[in-house]
Amino acid sequence: MPDMLVKLYNLPETSELFKKLDQEGYKIKRALSADLFLIRDYIAKEFNESWAGEAFKAICAQPSGCFIATKGGELVGFACYDTTAKGFFGPTGVSKAFQGKGIGKALYLRTLAAMGEAGYAYAIVGSAGPADFYAKTSGAIPIPDCWPGEYRNLVRIEQ
Repeated sequence: MPDMLVKLYNLPETSELFKKLDQEGYKIKRALSADLFLIRDYIAKEFNESWAGEAFKAICAQPSGCFIATKGGELVGFACYDTTAKGFFGPTGVSKAFQGKGIGKALYLRTLAAMGEAGYAYAIVGSAGPADFYAKTSGAIPIPDCWPGEYRNLVRIEQ
């Protein structure tokens, strides 16, 4: 999967998306360290340990580099930045039962906006799984010849 590049100074308007999700009872908010272990355990259970480790790092940053989606006090999704490397978006995920409602899009765009607010002009979507989603949602473009790139030092990557 390629890394992708996103311009943070040209993000789409999100007010209608957030209004819709709010009316449906979903909240997108910055994660707090008091919820660190709850969020880490959710991500490890729903997704994988690697993503839980990256989210742990993001939540410990000041301000937190992790956003969560909740409904009725239940975690339903998350998105992080500055985990693998500075300027990287991800990991991100939405629980299967809540996919297709715009939650992933809202988390993605809110996180990108936070990166722009932090002073980044561009973001890298690391090892972008749903490349079509990222291209359509934010105009992300593939970065050629980038694998394994920043991931070359992972224990499970053999050179």
